[in-house]
Amino acid sequence: GSSIAQLRKNLHYPLYPHSRSTVKKLAVAPSWTNYGLRIFGYIHPYTGGEFVFAVASDDNCEFWLSQDDSPHNLKLRAYVGKTGKEWTAPGEYGKFASQISQPVLLEKQKRYFFELIHKQDSHGTDHVEVVVSSYAVSSFVYIPDESTFKMNYVSHIPQTAASNKDASREASGPTPPHGADMLREDPRDTFFQVPLLDKSRLWGVLPECSYKPTYILKGYTLQRYQGLQFVHLLYVYPNDYTRLTHMENENKCFYQEKSEYLERYGFSSYMTLDQPEREDIDTRNGGTETRLCFNDFKHEEYHNSVLQDTEHLDTKKKVTKSHLLNSSPEQRHKGIVAPPIEESNNTWRRVGRLEGKVDEDAAEEEKNLSKFGEEDETVDDWMMYGDLDDDFFTKIGFDAEVNWAQTFQVKPMDFQTMRSDWIDLTCNVSGNLLIDKSEAMFVVQFSMQQIVNVEKRPDVPQGTRYLLELDLLDRAGNRVRLAQYIYLLRKDQKRSRSVYKQKYSPQLLFCNPHNFQWNPTATVHFIIPVKNQARWVQQFIADMEELYKATGDKNFNIIVTDFSSTDMDVQQALEDSQLPRYQYLRLEGNFQRSAGLQAGIDLIENKHSIVFLCDLHIHFPLGFIDSVRKHCVEGRMTFAPIVMRLNCGATPQEPDGYWEVNGFGLMGIYKSDLDSIGGMNTKDFTDRWGGEDWELLDRILEAGLEVERMYLKNFFHYYHSKRGMWNRRIIRNT
Repeated sequence: GSSIAQLRKNLHYPLYPHSRSTVKKLAVAPSWTNYGLRIFGYIHPYTGGEFVFAVASDDNCEFWLSQDDSPHNLKLRAYVGKTGKEWTAPGEYGKFASQISQPVLLEKQKRYFFELIHKQDSHGTDHVEVVVSSYAVSSFVYIPDESTFKMNYVSHIPQTAASNKDASREASGPTPPHGADMLREDPRDTFFQVPLLDKSRLWGVLPECSYKPTYILKGYTLQRYQGLQFVHLLYVYPNDYTRLTHMENENKCFYQEKSEYLERYGFSSYMTLDQPEREDIDTRNGGTETRLCFNDFKHEEYHNSVLQDTEHLDTKKKVTKSHLLNSSPEQRHKGIVAPPIEESNNTWRRVGRLEGKVDEDAAEEEKNLSKFGEEDETVDDWMMYGDLDDDFFTKIGFDAEVNWAQTFQVKPMDFQTMRSDWIDLTCNVSGNLLIDKSEAMFVVQFSMQQIVNVEKRPDVPQGTRYLLELDLLDRAGNRVRLAQYIYLLRKDQKRSRSVYKQKYSPQLLFCNPHNFQWNPTATVHFIIPVKNQARWVQQFIADMEELYKATGDKNFNIIVTDFSSTDMDVQQALEDSQLPRYQYLRLEGNFQRSAGLQAGIDLIENKHSIVFLCDLHIHFPLGFIDSVRKHCVEGRMTFAPIVMRLNCGATPQEPDGYWEVNGFGLMGIYKSDLDSIGGMNTKDFTDRWGGEDWELLDRILEAGLEVERMYLKNFFHYYHSKRGMWNRRIIRNT
């Protein structure tokens, strides 16, 4: 972005920038893109009087000045723009009225705190400068050299009204709500806080049955990365609005049509235009004109929609044969008909298909067109206006006719039923598949307050597994939470032989799947490998502290494997935190994700606890730990939630981005299961990363474990620059 408001939305603003330094004067041009600057210090006037300040920048900037030396008394004095569209050339101080301040009274031998904020996008010549009406500004007093400070040492940095995240809101009013449906409140978001129903209360409610899905791959050997083909998505009820409807202008893959098709034809195939009740006859200049509308909207019929000029035009036009035959179907669909030309007595008529039938004129038309040989470069005396675009009509003095009274017919469409539970790597906005309400009500055979969540994993030959999350009342009237896996077992039984053939009737049986229940008290270990990522480590610790504060859940542990970070004392930061449990391991050498994860795995002693292979740049929903536990079953199932990647400038409150459908690096799995398949592959993935998640997925599936895959609401991956990350180095300018 290019506005100060967008800078203030940055997760690390204002205390944790990429770098900190000092400048000699207020005229800065780093010659870089997509960054923000926060510059602050003191002004020392060597004489008293009124002074006027002016600013210039590309893109936006704000200059704040205090009435004294206190950062708490700042006032906005001058600025370039608020929307991000405004900019100036270097030294251009008169482009906007807001660039020049009102006179400010300064006293000699006093110092005045100032703050300058600048935002630059990817275009233009980046610069920001401040000038004063008189040479009354002496040196700036700066904080001591910060080169010896750790990045997470921020106690000396002032927090002011200028840098406050709410400053833009106060200046321009409240921000309008973001249009994402996924931001709406959902009972799922806080249902983890409701006490669980005692499992002993469920004994005998349903019989126990064998659980052996047919899609289990145990005993099969997969080629590397082939496991992606055997992972299926979950179905949910009610709608969790993980479909990114606000991003479908960029990707319409939800509709199961190729983007090229939609761009050319749109959704016209789902519509049937109503046929006009009569023909409109135009007899101007002795001519006749007949306009007919299509009743059948099939694209293969477009090519029959043409216009024919039966006589020569006064001014002959030459149109290439390829232009006549290859014009776009959407132009023919519009049914554009040019009015008769007054200078001639031409008779115009539309020929085409009506109700799926080809009239004789249309057939003759196509026959005549087919006679043109490849050597015919031009076609004289033909004007097929139905095949030309609006620009052509504009050039010859006509506007396309619009039939504002055109109506159409359409059938209700349930596009959800057209979707498959196979993972489509090209479709990253669709969200979870939906269970029909009637099916959910059939499965839920309890007296309840409400259905909070139902998840389905179908297995057509064998049966269907459901996770039921129901809001119940116990006998004392207390609210309790049921979160239980049940199985709808399918047993095919032969009916009596009929006259024609033998028929089969499935018998459905609700039951408890044997040895397939989740542990609500299992400890979840988050393993994070890091190297010189101080601002993100600090943010991760803060987020996990917030998670602990909101849930009170002490059964999780943070394991940080640190490849000798120099930008912060990671161990000290963990000791200073409010986390209930943590472990720290210092490693040497270059960053290696697989090695860092495995080192963390080796620290876990309880094999019946859950390992969550994590990333540093993640925003977790409050119920995340509960979600990991529910979707991990020891010896049976692992959990690979789909994270939403936020675009540059997006936030959890303004979630523009896409689902990372092909990434399996965020994985929950029991320690015993991970050990049984050999842990992380530290042999093939040493000095590189990327692909280690797919390789691990292959081995998980080969071991006969299920992989639960679903889009998880409010589970975000922050956009971040790769500058300075992993083992990247800075090229010094010579």
